[in-house]
Amino acid sequence: MGGMSVRMQSSEESGETVHRAGFACFVGRPNAGKSTLTNALVGQKVAITANQPQTTRHTVRGIVHRPDAQLILVDTPGLHKPRTLLGERLNDVVRTTWAEVDVIGFCLPANEKLGPGDRFIAKELASIKKTPKIAIVTKTDLVDGKTLAEQLIAIDQLGKELGFEWAEIVPVSAVADKQVGLLADLIVPLLPEGPALYPDGELTDEPEQVMIAELIREAALEGVRDELPHSIAVVVEEMLPREDRPADKPLLDIHAFVYIERPSQKGIIIGPKGKRLKEVGIKSRKQIEALLGTPVFLDLHVKVAKDWQRDPRQLRKLGF
Repeated sequence: MGGMSVRMQSSEESGETVHRAGFACFVGRPNAGKSTLTNALVGQKVAITANQPQTTRHTVRGIVHRPDAQLILVDTPGLHKPRTLLGERLNDVVRTTWAEVDVIGFCLPANEKLGPGDRFIAKELASIKKTPKIAIVTKTDLVDGKTLAEQLIAIDQLGKELGFEWAEIVPVSAVADKQVGLLADLIVPLLPEGPALYPDGELTDEPEQVMIAELIREAALEGVRDELPHSIAVVVEEMLPREDRPADKPLLDIHAFVYIERPSQKGIIIGPKGKRLKEVGIKSRKQIEALLGTPVFLDLHVKVAKDWQRDPRQLRKLGF
C-alpha cells in the first residue's frame, strides 16, 4: 500500500503538556455526515445552521474542550461548481476559510464510492498547500471490513493522484461513537500552540447574539441577495433589558448595525423612504422574539464599512 497510514486507536500517550488551540472545518458532500460528526466531537447538539447554505460565514459550530487543547469547529458554506458570480464569490469565501483554518477534515462516507463531487472538492483542497488535510471516512458502521479497506485505498490514491499527502486517514463512526476520540487526538497536534481562544469554555460572543445577527442578516438579504450577495455583515452591538419595566412585562433592547461595503448599497438596504429597512426590522424582530421568547425593541442602523471583506481589521471587528 506504499506508506499509507490509516489510523486505528493506539494506546500510547505522549508525555507533553503543551496546550494548543485552533480552528478546523469539515468539508464534504451534503450527506457525508459532517453535522453528526460535529455533534459527536462536541458531545452535545450544536446550533443548527440557517437553511440557506450561503449565509454562514465562519459560524462557529462547536467547541471541543480538552485539558490539552481547544478545537473550534467552524462552518464553511458548501463549495460548488460556480454558475454565477455569486457562486464564484462564495467559492472564494470557502477557499479563504480553508486557507485560514488550521486543519481541514474531508468527510467521505464509507458506504458510497468516491464520486465526481468528492473529486471536485479534493481538487480544490489540493490547491490549498499549507493547510493539513485529514481524510475522515464516516459511517463505518454501515460497511464490512473489505468495503472499508477498499475505500481507504481509494482515498489514499485520490490524494496521490492530485499530488498531495493526507495528514491522516481516519475511519470513524459518529453514530457508534467509534474512533471519534481518536480523530480529536489526531487533529490536536496539528493546531498551533497557545491558550484557549474561548477561555471560559463558552462562546464568548453569546451564541444568541450570533444567531440574532444571522436572523437580521437573513431578513436584510431577502429579495436583494443578487444585488448584495456577501457584502453585508450584521453586528449586534448590545442587548440590554429595558430598565423601569415591570417584571411581568420585560422588554429587551437590541442595538444592531448592518454593515455594507459601499455607500451605493445603502439605498438598496434602506429602500425608498426607509420602507425596506423597516420591513427588515419587523421581520427579524418577530423571529428574534420567537428565538428568545421575550418582547424585543430592535434598533437597526446601516453603516458603511468600506471594503470590509478585504480589511482584516474590520473583519475582526465584525466577528469574522
